[in-house]
Amino acid sequence: MRHIRRAFSVSTFDEVIVLKGYLKYYGKRIMWYVLTLVVAVFLNFLLPRLMPGDPVQQLAAQATAGSTDPTVYLKTVEQYTKEFGLDKSLPEQFFIYVGNIFQGNLGTSLSKYPRTVTDILGGSIGWTLALQIPGIIVGWFLGNLLGAIAAYIRKSIDTVVLPIFMFISNMPAFGLAFIMIFIFSNKLGIAPSGGGYAYDLVPNFSMEFVGSVLKYYQMPFWTMVLISIGGQAIGMRSMSIYELNADYVKYSRFLGIKDHKIVMYVFRNAMLPQITGLAMSFGTMIGGNLVAEMVYSYPGIGTTMFQAINTRDYPLLSGCTLLITIMVLIANLVVEILYGVVDPRVKAAQMETE
Repeated sequence: MRHIRRAFSVSTFDEVIVLKGYLKYYGKRIMWYVLTLVVAVFLNFLLPRLMPGDPVQQLAAQATAGSTDPTVYLKTVEQYTKEFGLDKSLPEQFFIYVGNIFQGNLGTSLSKYPRTVTDILGGSIGWTLALQIPGIIVGWFLGNLLGAIAAYIRKSIDTVVLPIFMFISNMPAFGLAFIMIFIFSNKLGIAPSGGGYAYDLVPNFSMEFVGSVLKYYQMPFWTMVLISIGGQAIGMRSMSIYELNADYVKYSRFLGIKDHKIVMYVFRNAMLPQITGLAMSFGTMIGGNLVAEMVYSYPGIGTTMFQAINTRDYPLLSGCTLLITIMVLIANLVVEILYGVVDPRVKAAQMETE
């Protein structure tokens, strides 16, 4: 009985040490993510305001297009300048901006006045998430599957199929989007070239509208998938070859363990670093994938941000970049937490640090 109590107390003590290690480990990372978010908020505020041109004058010109009295234009400019807080200094504007963020207020759009930025982003974020998340996950899964097969079987898959996907993955997403449009829309005519649904439909939950959305969804989706397969495949292939040549694999085969069981453990171990690759894939939402949305005129964050840049819409552009930053930080944090849970080496590292 004494030995049982001692073993139980040692086990409980180890669990407490591991828990403290995890809290310390993730506490540091959360602090870095918070610091990154603070810097991102500052840059999201400052950089759009460094763009040339005055969007208030453009907005006032549109509002007074039918008037011949110059004083009306000047009064309109003054009214909009005060309404958007542009009559204050940059430090004052920044603190007002931060205070509004905590209240969930991202301001009013300049180009789509009087719509709020929150309302505009609310209408486009669903489209982006519905496209990006399935595309990234499917590309990650197919890439790892291809890499595992290439490492285990080799032959034509390793020498022909994998290089083809590597070539595609090295293309910019917008370049592949143009090629897809040229082949499947212009030449074959089997897919629409752009948009989120047919222009003559009003968004609703009817089968006609859902069918139209799925039809327009295909080209952007497969662009995201094809772009991500090659990079994931080459990483999985390298890790799998390393694991297949490890000592534990040779020893397991010497013991007579069946090959399919060994391969299962090999691919599981090789998969762990690929979880980090999944987090990095979410970072591509800032880059090529959003540009591909613009090429397809897909009604997501990418197209909204492109319109904000063209119209020098400070509040809308700041809202887009802030939303993208938060999405990427959350995705990286969640994947890092999952990585720490599934990888026993992280657990061992926490016990050694205590």
